[in-house]
Amino acid sequence: MTNDAPRAEPFQLGWEEWVALPDLGLPALKVKVDTGARTSALHASDIEAFGPAANPNVRFTIHPIPGRDDVFIPCSAPITDRREVILSNGESEWRYVIRTDICIGDRRWPIDTTLTDRGAMAYRMLLGRQALTDDMAIMPLHSFCQPVKDYEVYHSAAVKHTAPVRTLRVAVLSREDGSYSTRRLVEEGEKRGHVVEVIDTARCYMAINQLAPEVHYDGKRLPRYDAVIPRIGTSITPYGTAVVRQFETIGTFCVNPSHGITASRDKLHAHQILARHKIGMPATAFAASPKDTGNLIGLVGSTPLIVKLLESTQGKGVVLAETRKAAESVISAFRGLKANFLVQHFVKEAAGEDIRCLVLGGKVVAAMKRVAAEGDFRSNLHQGGRAATVRITKAERDAAIRAARAFKLNLAGVDLLRSESGPKVLEVNSSPGLEGIETTSRKNIAALLYDEIERHARPAPAKRRASTRAEQT
Repeated sequence: MTNDAPRAEPFQLGWEEWVALPDLGLPALKVKVDTGARTSALHASDIEAFGPAANPNVRFTIHPIPGRDDVFIPCSAPITDRREVILSNGESEWRYVIRTDICIGDRRWPIDTTLTDRGAMAYRMLLGRQALTDDMAIMPLHSFCQPVKDYEVYHSAAVKHTAPVRTLRVAVLSREDGSYSTRRLVEEGEKRGHVVEVIDTARCYMAINQLAPEVHYDGKRLPRYDAVIPRIGTSITPYGTAVVRQFETIGTFCVNPSHGITASRDKLHAHQILARHKIGMPATAFAASPKDTGNLIGLVGSTPLIVKLLESTQGKGVVLAETRKAAESVISAFRGLKANFLVQHFVKEAAGEDIRCLVLGGKVVAAMKRVAAEGDFRSNLHQGGRAATVRITKAERDAAIRAARAFKLNLAGVDLLRSESGPKVLEVNSSPGLEGIETTSRKNIAALLYDEIERHARPAPAKRRASTRAEQT
């Protein structure tokens, strides 16, 4: 008895084909099919292993177009093996092995491939026999038996939107690894498969040089990070922002830039920036000479008024003077301590309430109302205030966004008061706490922050700015 069922046609491959590696964000890659090679090899540079030993990852850069180093895609993948490969010249090389899906024509299947520098080779990938399935027929005299692709796809905006989110290495600069905000940043990052490390800012030190600036920590050079989340305490602002500047010099994406952190921490400078950008704020005055006390009070209107230390934080160092005599006494006391302070108009109609707007990536993603404790005018949660849900107006939303933009902060807590003449910005916080805003708004702010970080670090093709001869001459 014979079986007359038609046999399936073999899937034909030429000695060179166009493939896609979707898991790595590579929509088009010209490869050489070589059955003489056992293992597949993918051209990669800047290869670096990272993450815990039990679940290691490897990061690397792909230049998909031969001869075009200005087009590159950053990638990462779990390490499945580390293998010794014997080269054609008899030498051996240890390579990381990753598993990734490959697409040729209408077929998609997983393969193992090693990572190595193939910069001198004509093909960015070698497809070895282990990657081929039993129903494939290799046509050694033919090229491109399957559909032909084009490198122009790398210049399409569609690539960025379809690129997968890769495993990132993220540093949280914080001296409080047990705080709610730091714990949430670590938990959410690891939940997404990223490697998140808490770095004590004060234990960092820097190698400042022209060619290879570095950040060291506990006697070792820190690795290259995809992103840094600064949580700089007020007590170490100058040193903390210097560390952030060093990461910026290296080229690391920092959620908030050093200059924005510095400006927001200096209350006098911060109010000057708000005024320059015509953002509503309480009338504010500053003077160094004790002879100007009377004029200083007059510049902000009548009492009651607020006297605020420039270094105040979480409501500490903020005093309400209800009479002129009280204001003069407080100002005199602060001057006696050689302290720098501001005098501000007291927005009475706010009635001990302010609004914290959390701005992330140029949008208000959450807001809460903070109500002062009984008998206090300060609404800070650290001073006994309580938080409540609130619906903000368009004017309040616009003021918060403009304030964060004025300091060039990607993440900012903007505190404002509701006054008869519109919203008044009190402060722009470059390291806003997450506990109160997440609890009140019931939003996963940490997840939204990682959305922003991943948007900046996605493996979409980018162009390095190459030095031209015209620039060199």
